[in-house]
Amino acid sequence: MSIFTKMLLATDGSEPSEVAVRAAAALSKILDSEVHVIYVAHEHPYLHAYYDLRHKEEEERLRREDLRKLDAYVDHVQKAGGDVAKSYLRVGEAAKEIVELAEELGVNLVVLGSRGHGPMRRVLMGSVSTNVLRHAHCSVLIVRGHGPDEQRVSLLGKILVAIEGSEEASAAAQAATEIANVTGSEVHLVYAMQEERYRPHLGPEMWEGWEKGFEHAKRSARSWVEDQVERMRGEGIRVVESHLLLGRPEAAIVWLAEEIGAGLVVVGSRGLGGIRRALIGSVSDSVVRHAHCSVMVIRPQT
Repeated sequence: MSIFTKMLLATDGSEPSEVAVRAAAALSKILDSEVHVIYVAHEHPYLHAYYDLRHKEEEERLRREDLRKLDAYVDHVQKAGGDVAKSYLRVGEAAKEIVELAEELGVNLVVLGSRGHGPMRRVLMGSVSTNVLRHAHCSVLIVRGHGPDEQRVSLLGKILVAIEGSEEASAAAQAATEIANVTGSEVHLVYAMQEERYRPHLGPEMWEGWEKGFEHAKRSARSWVEDQVERMRGEGIRVVESHLLLGRPEAAIVWLAEEIGAGLVVVGSRGLGGIRRALIGSVSDSVVRHAHCSVMVIRPQT
């Protein structure tokens, strides 16, 4: 059974959400997942300042227009090949409504687009995407178009998976394995080592021999990464290459994703519940903000 049995697609008709629609439709089809669609309309507080018949009629008109938009978005998903189980119109703050509905439905994955396309705009990722990512109880896929017109989206080419031995990273590898199994995608594994963690900080007298210890750590890391490759190959995955990099994990992942032309980066997140969800892990947060491609942030199901 798929780990993504039910997904929630958030759309608003914008260019980024159109890219997300195509990605959600493709994923739901290949993973046989149930798709729910949400559109969050703006509140119009001025309607309630002097609430009379005229304002009531205007409110009803606006809601009819919102429902028309929602129907159009559902139609877009269906035309893209997705099968929509149910659609929802909510009014209010977008991220809050998306997160609450996702938890209410018990979805495994929230899919939404990001307004961060170019280098600077990627850093300044839309607040809706950011807040959903930080507060959702489940995994989140931030879809980012790429190519000359930034409308092309491909989750089915090369998948880059960040691994580091944690439960969250293992869940990320499992998600990537499932997607690769049904798409035949290439999977690249990356593990980043931070040299400063091995360098002593107690003075020159402690430095002797630290390089030797670091070299031993690198050999151990390389052996462990290769073991992960062999395990995934044993599951029938087309693992093309493993990468052991030196440097900050978030920077290494973003650099390698662009270097190999990945269509999707899969990372784990330690942000699981309550305040820990609000304080999402800096690695996954930074990768989402800076990666050129789509990013799936995996939270193990509890």
